[in-house]
Amino acid sequence: MARKAESNNRLDDAARAGWLYYVAGRTQDEIASIMGISRQSAQRLVSLAMAERLIKVRLDHPIAACLEAAARLREKYALRHVDVVPSDPGSSSTTVGIAEAGAAEIERWLKSTDPVVLAIGTGRTLKATIDQLPSMECPQHRVVSLTGNIRLDGSAAYYNVIFSMADTINARHFPMPLPVLVSSAEEREVLHKQSLVRMALELGAEADAAFVGVGELGPDAPLCEDGFLAREEMARLMAAGAAGEICGWMFDHDGALLTGSINERVASVPLPPRDRASVIGIAKGKRKYEALSAALKGQIINGLITDETTAEYLLSV
Repeated sequence: MARKAESNNRLDDAARAGWLYYVAGRTQDEIASIMGISRQSAQRLVSLAMAERLIKVRLDHPIAACLEAAARLREKYALRHVDVVPSDPGSSSTTVGIAEAGAAEIERWLKSTDPVVLAIGTGRTLKATIDQLPSMECPQHRVVSLTGNIRLDGSAAYYNVIFSMADTINARHFPMPLPVLVSSAEEREVLHKQSLVRMALELGAEADAAFVGVGELGPDAPLCEDGFLAREEMARLMAAGAAGEICGWMFDHDGALLTGSINERVASVPLPPRDRASVIGIAKGKRKYEALSAALKGQIINGLITDETTAEYLLSV
């Protein structure tokens, strides 16, 4: 029994070293420093990861600590799906690791022989995730964008990912031909009556799974950086108790959607019903802590792909 546990621990170490080397792009010297081992040991662990076929395109060995954190998150927040990837303490990337895991989960849905409807959000993390997808032939599926692809000034939104996905995945794709935010609730009502928009709204309601980014708030938040929301309005929202946003929908620290003008102006497709569909948030990092915690508390999402460090925070609050 002790010998088996020792073997599993060594494979865990090999998997961690392999992830740091092949996914995070760390050198063997950096791996040695991160794991507190010699460079020679780091080299042997990376070689072991290859010899044991733990490394393919993605890491093919679940690390015990990540599995345990995922199980605890699933129980604490009653989640349908949880994937926790290793953390790279020296990396400032907000997507490495989770983008690959997100792509693997999307690929799993797309491999279904039965027709499914996938709903896709927007943002940097989703863009990085879609970039990891292989080319696939799945004409039986439909993919719908949950958010618009136009800024208020009429220019295209760079991080709307439905078109990037269409370049890789042979399925029917349905963009949302609207801005994320419109000028008023009345304008939204008029726009939502358009036939092309109604199609996206209906498909979003039917979605079997949705993959979304979880947006933090603040003057440097993506909504401001990408030209969807003025910083003055962002400050007012935060003063009113806003904690995060998903596809433009603002929610407070308890995960309840804000009442008032901002959500009345969101033109995005509402998230599909969580009692029927999987709504998987993909996010990690300190900037996301507050928004992720609120989204989980309010059950806005019922699935999560994140890293070890973020998982530890979410388990502590």
